[in-house]
Amino acid sequence: MSLFDPNANNARYGVMVRIVRTVAVGPIAAAAGLEFIMLDMEHGDYSIETVATICAAAPPELTVLVRVPELSRGYVSRVLDSGARGVMVPMVETAEQAEKLVGWSKFTPVGERGLCTGAGHTRYRTGTPASQIMESENHNVLAIAQIETAAGIENIDTIAAVAGLDALLIGPNDLAVSLGSPGNPDTPKQDAAIERVAEAARRNGKIFGMHAPEKTLAKWASRGLRLVMHSLDLTILNDGFRDAGIAARRAVER
Repeated sequence: MSLFDPNANNARYGVMVRIVRTVAVGPIAAAAGLEFIMLDMEHGDYSIETVATICAAAPPELTVLVRVPELSRGYVSRVLDSGARGVMVPMVETAEQAEKLVGWSKFTPVGERGLCTGAGHTRYRTGTPASQIMESENHNVLAIAQIETAAGIENIDTIAAVAGLDALLIGPNDLAVSLGSPGNPDTPKQDAAIERVAEAARRNGKIFGMHAPEKTLAKWASRGLRLVMHSLDLTILNDGFRDAGIAARRAVER
């Protein structure tokens, strides 16, 4: 089932997961009310095997997306065959890169993804007709271009126009670095850049997404933000451990 209803202007909420590799992460995220998690292969050290294991253990109500380290056929096709319901490529800067992402993540007639008839994407069932697999995957898999450089902003109109590309997702931190304000993503220059992405998404019927703190997400909610990602498993663990330590000390030392 697709994360997004094409006939509804709905938002979906999730968290980036970079260090946790237990198969329980999917059921825990679903029990907490999240609708998706995104496994981070760009900055994390996940293997394809770990991705496949987490995807296999995820409950039906949770969508597993994957940010791959780079734009390559091997990464894109293998994480999808492993059962991920979407793939995000970091630092997409040109329409040609977006076209490759679509080509490797969608089957014909949309793209040229290689056909595997029995793996994580079929829940390891065999015997399903190829045409059924291809139609289902093309409908349910998200091809996501992460826009986080000045070049990506400059070319956003042609990127957003690529047929088969589903979503444009802002990476505020790297975008701030590329725009000359590292560590400070809240500048007029960055706001203008993000506005261009939001408008390009709206004009081309793409999903507008962002991975950002709550304040930033709230700032852009009115511009059609739909793929909404907040925080990181590492941050959640750090905050939780710190709060637990503070509470324990407070209980004993008061």
